[in-house]
Amino acid sequence: MPADLGPEKARKPRADAERNRQKLLNAARAAFTAQGGLVSMEEVARTAGVGIGTLYRHFPTRDGLLVEVYRGEIARLCQEAELLAATKTPLEALRAWLLLFVDHLADNIVLGDAVKATAGESKADATAQLLTALDILMDNPIAVGAMPDPGVESLDLLRALYGVATASPSSNWVGAARRMVDILIAGMDSRETSPNSA
Repeated sequence: MPADLGPEKARKPRADAERNRQKLLNAARAAFTAQGGLVSMEEVARTAGVGIGTLYRHFPTRDGLLVEVYRGEIARLCQEAELLAATKTPLEALRAWLLLFVDHLADNIVLGDAVKATAGESKADATAQLLTALDILMDNPIAVGAMPDPGVESLDLLRALYGVATASPSSNWVGAARRMVDILIAGMDSRETSPNSA
C-alpha cells in the first residue's frame, strides 16, 4: 500500500464525523426551535439522516445536544458583533446587532427557554458572552463621540427586547421589538444632558 494513502484514510473518518455532527446540529436546531427541549433523540437522528448510534456518539444526552445547539447560536451572534463593528459606523453597528438579536429571539426563544430549564448555567454563560459583545458595540459610538454615554447597561437593552418578545403571545411582537430598537437608539443618541449627569 502506498505510504501516502495512510494519512488520507485517517482523515476521512474525521471529515465524515464532522459532517454527521453538523447534520445533527442542524436537525436539532430546527427541532428544538420549533418544539423546545422535548424533542426525542430518535427524531433528531431521523431528520439528520444518521443512525441513533451516531447521534449518541456525538451527543450522549439530549441536554448536551440542546446546549451545543444554543452555544452555536450565541457564537454566531458574537461573531456578527465583531463583523458589524469592523464594517459599519459605530452607531449603525449597534443598531444592526440589536436587530439581529430580535431575529435571534424570534428563531430561538423556545430554545433559550429550554436551555434555561435544563442547563441554567449554560444559559448564564451565553448571556455573559452576549453582554461582552454588546458592551463593545455600545462603547464604540461613545468613544468616537457618535453617542453620549446613555448611562444604561447592555443588559438593560437585552431585557427591554426580551420583554417585548415575551410580554404578549401575539405574533406581532417582532415588529414591535424592531421598533423598540429604534426607540432605544434614539433615546441613547439624545444629545440632551441627563438630569443625573449634572
